[in-house]
Amino acid sequence: MLPQIWPAILTLGWILFAIAAGEGVMALFALATQDGHAQEFGVSAAITALVAGACVLTTRGRPFDLKFRDATLLTVVAWIVVPAFAAIPLVAEPVGLSPVDAYFEMVSGITTTGATVMVGLDQTAPSVLLWRSTSQWIGGIGIIGFAIVILPFLKIGGMQLFRLEFTERSEKALPRMRSIATAIVEIYLILTAACFFVYWMLGMTPFDALNHAMTTICTAGFSTHDASFGYFDSPALEWAAILFMILGALPFMALLRMLRAGAFKERFDPQVRTFLVVLVVLVVVFSVWMLLSQTLPAGRALTKSAFNVVSIATTTGYTSANYVQWGTFAAVWFFALSFMGGCTGSTAGAIKIFRFKVMYAVVKQHIQRTIYPHAVAPIRYGDRVISDEQAGSVGVFVFLYLVSFAAIAVIMSALGMGGETSLSIAASAIGNIGPGIGDVIGPDGNFSSLPDTAKIIMCLAMIMGRLEILAVLVLFMPSFYR
Repeated sequence: MLPQIWPAILTLGWILFAIAAGEGVMALFALATQDGHAQEFGVSAAITALVAGACVLTTRGRPFDLKFRDATLLTVVAWIVVPAFAAIPLVAEPVGLSPVDAYFEMVSGITTTGATVMVGLDQTAPSVLLWRSTSQWIGGIGIIGFAIVILPFLKIGGMQLFRLEFTERSEKALPRMRSIATAIVEIYLILTAACFFVYWMLGMTPFDALNHAMTTICTAGFSTHDASFGYFDSPALEWAAILFMILGALPFMALLRMLRAGAFKERFDPQVRTFLVVLVVLVVVFSVWMLLSQTLPAGRALTKSAFNVVSIATTTGYTSANYVQWGTFAAVWFFALSFMGGCTGSTAGAIKIFRFKVMYAVVKQHIQRTIYPHAVAPIRYGDRVISDEQAGSVGVFVFLYLVSFAAIAVIMSALGMGGETSLSIAASAIGNIGPGIGDVIGPDGNFSSLPDTAKIIMCLAMIMGRLEILAVLVLFMPSFYR
């Protein structure tokens, strides 16, 4: 049976209505602040609402039965189409970005990548800055829903293991999927509000606190200043950001379990322990290296190391210093970190800790069977035994991830990018990270100098990375439509 296009069109129409409502709110905000962008947002809201209305009216009277295959089609189409309508305010004057640049900015926003082509953020209108941050915040909650609801049923990247979250035991505590979704949205809102108040209390203006709270919790990284987090030059703010970046990179289902009654062990996802231990080890190692190689006080070395390591490891993409200037060792470290990612079921990108744990278990099993051919050595994830299908799914994802990374790097080099820049662009785009290494797209750089072809390819790569690659590739398989 073919995927049904009408449910996808209808759902896309309601998503566009939400985007139109957001643009309308930005128009009111622009009027209140008199920043001169009210008309652009108002016109954008009208255009988006008209298209949304056409989508809804076109499907009027048709049966609505959205199945998971239909949801896959909808998700990919939505992540391609929605940024185009969100980008309309950035094309109009006085922002005046080219259509490619505006689309790139919004794809980067909605996929929570954080790569930007905009310069002069310190002088940019507040409504435009808030719209960029809002796009990332909305994208973040959409990513969580996609990871929790759709990916497990599509058996992508081993995510079928997390269908166990909706077993009978879970359903007794939260009877309906709607209850789970509501609880996750509540956690998302509470974390955002808490981050806002902490930032505000530690010295940010309310406007900066709101923008950075939204882009911290969704591990996205858009800032209101060209210098990113380095603009504030505040160790207290950096440590607060470290805490909330880590919380944003934790699986939201695990956060939900932590708030429920029950044994402590049951509330703690195995990947969370590994993630936290890895972060601590990385921060300690890098801090020691900073003390030995850089002329920085111990406290400042620890703060700068922890902030930038956590930012890249969680794929948030904030920077508080140009780590490329710390030497080759630092550049290689940060490039390697771009493949790590946070936990599965969070807003973080890249490969993610869960898959590293599974691949480690597969290698361990292989070695045990080599030494003891007749031994029974199941692959385990915590207390769970992982099936060969689940382990194979993880292996397929990691293979496709690395192949996609290599292909993007080769294409970028063919477009005239240098070797370092090509590799960094590929890792940044497919991992949804933002800043890379080198002078062009490093912490002090910007993606505006890239040719339009490279930006379009990056847009496709960001969407593929955000949708776990296979969700996009299955649309090109004839069997998907049978």
